Amino acid sequence: MYLKQLRDKKLTKTIGFKLTLWYALVTIFISILLFTVAYFQVSNEIDAENRYMIKDELNEYIMAYQLDGWEGLLNKFELEHAKKDPSTYFVRIVDSHTHTTLLNIPGAYKELNVKKLEREYLPPTQEGWTYLPVPTDPEDLLDIAWRRLPNGILLQVGRNSDIGDKLLAQSRIIFSGIIISTIILGFLGGGLLAFRALRPIKDLINTVTTIKNGRLDARVPTSATGDELDHLVMLFNDMLNEIDLLVKGLRDTLDNVAHDLRTPITRIKVITERALSSGVDSEKLKEVVIECAEEADRISLLLTTLMDISEAETGTMQLHFAWVDVRKLIDNAIELYRYLAADKGVTISVEGPAQVLAHVDQTRFQQVLANLLDNAVKYTESGGRITAALTQEKTGVTVSIRDSGIGIPPADIPKIFDRLYRSDKSRHKKGLGLGLSLVKAIISAHHGHIKVESQLGKGSNFIFFLPDRPV
Repeated sequence: MYLKQLRDKKLTKTIGFKLTLWYALVTIFISILLFTVAYFQVSNEIDAENRYMIKDELNEYIMAYQLDGWEGLLNKFELEHAKKDPSTYFVRIVDSHTHTTLLNIPGAYKELNVKKLEREYLPPTQEGWTYLPVPTDPEDLLDIAWRRLPNGILLQVGRNSDIGDKLLAQSRIIFSGIIISTIILGFLGGGLLAFRALRPIKDLINTVTTIKNGRLDARVPTSATGDELDHLVMLFNDMLNEIDLLVKGLRDTLDNVAHDLRTPITRIKVITERALSSGVDSEKLKEVVIECAEEADRISLLLTTLMDISEAETGTMQLHFAWVDVRKLIDNAIELYRYLAADKGVTISVEGPAQVLAHVDQTRFQQVLANLLDNAVKYTESGGRITAALTQEKTGVTVSIRDSGIGIPPADIPKIFDRLYRSDKSRHKKGLGLGLSLVKAIISAHHGHIKVESQLGKGSNFIFFLPDRPV
């Protein structure tokens, strides 16, 4: 798929190509820089060694002169002139009248322009350096060291570094091969590194394309390298999971709404059609309107509750955390339900410390208490008892709402927090079947948890824990 995308656009515009090119250029530049430094270093060493040998030969002539005078100088010259070694030194001896007295030119340099030396002005110093170009190679120079002897004689000794030049020439050839290999390896290595570095991006593109084609469960494979791109992939997958959760929550909400709205809407339709066809009086019409208003309120409450549950489950519910006195909130909630409980002959009380602080959303916490207390009063028969217990924990607060009501069948306990679920024993009770779903969703949004303990005929105990701060 990625290769197809490359074919659809110019290769030079891809990030992979640019990374490969930059990697190759940097590698080639560093290689050239290193070779240039090494080349000039070796060249300087060769020149220094060549000059050292020339200087050493010149000193031998001077020593021969110092020991035996002109005779020793001639003997040294004849000895060197007789050598057939191609590395023989160039030697020129000039008398005090600037006439060349003795001259030895190695066979490889017979075409040297010696007249240039005769015309050359030498400074009035005791020694120095000069050079002659080699006719066969104008870029090749013959280094010449000169020294003035006490009687005005000028002694010049020169030598060309043929071995060094050959070595440098071979180095250039070798370097040319290295550069070609470096270019090839630079592009291959750069391409490989670019491919490996951009693989998460390619996987990301493929995953987005797959999702665009309708597969919402597609995820980007992770490499577990722990680098920035791997971290980006994990964040992207987490974002996809959140989006998937939102979509599923929306789908479930729409399914639940469509399912549960059917009954009240049908009732409104039946009520209005019956009223219109029966020719009822104004009093009857008033009752019909009241019934329609009640069903409309039921629909509104159903929609509001479903949206609250969906927001809480998908993490989009806006919670306003603050430190509140939980005991005070429980006392207020019990006070509201005390009269309803008294009408049924049910006793309601609270146990626990006089003050317990918790970091919660006060409004949502009151919704949890209201739903649990409403269920407890609804399913507790006359003479029963409801107890709200409060415990301060190290990391939060635990609240339990215990009643002595009809209890929950064991088979229904795993399902009671599902949306719109109502057990057989509760179907005759008025309600939406969303109270416990909302309770669990709000507690989960607080990063807490809830559980229920129940026995048929002995009552139920809903226990939930809320941490001091969301984690």
